[in-house]
Amino acid sequence: MSTVRADAFGTGPLSRAAALIHTLVTVETLLLLTAAPGLAGLFLLAPEPANLPLAALCLLPLGPSATAALYALHHRSGDLTELRPARAFLRGWRLGAGPALKLWAPLLAWLTVIAFTLTHFPATGLPGWWASLLAVTGVGGLLWGAHALVLTALFAFRARDTARLAAYFLAKQPRATLGALSLMILTAAGTALLTEALPALLSAPLLLSLLHAGRPVIEETREHFTA
Repeated sequence: MSTVRADAFGTGPLSRAAALIHTLVTVETLLLLTAAPGLAGLFLLAPEPANLPLAALCLLPLGPSATAALYALHHRSGDLTELRPARAFLRGWRLGAGPALKLWAPLLAWLTVIAFTLTHFPATGLPGWWASLLAVTGVGGLLWGAHALVLTALFAFRARDTARLAAYFLAKQPRATLGALSLMILTAAGTALLTEALPALLSAPLLLSLLHAGRPVIEETREHFTA
């Protein structure tokens, strides 16, 4: 009977729930710690258009941190006796920080240009429909970035190949893209209604939801684009 208890320990519903909570809290803590310098600077900046380039610089550490968090969440264990989220996070950071920055930095630069243009749109002299086009382009860039982060976290492609695959999946996997869009809308609404700190406070659950939404992307990549 004692052998049965030993085998069953850590595998029941309550144990799996405790394992998930432990993993989320650990990953959340490590993500905030590794991104802390940039996030601290971001919260100190005044919400003015002139500070957009500085905000982009503050967000640079977030890309590698999110990639490491996605890696750790993807490789999480539901068994209390097999929990190593900190080790998985650090391994994800080591493997993905460089590749993530190669995609994250250009994306931030592009989004900064779009945001700066929209905040100064009357001075551009462009027709009004250009503002809508820029906004749609910005949202598309964010969705591309969501796919790119997932791919960077879980696969060892070259940056240009990851960029192409992320663009390919925008239309090829509409369910995953719509899932990422829904998360963006919910996060933006929660931030507007509650607090600007909401995305940081709920980053681990949001990234776990992104992983679930991106399952079709992960499965197709594993099936068709890896040896």
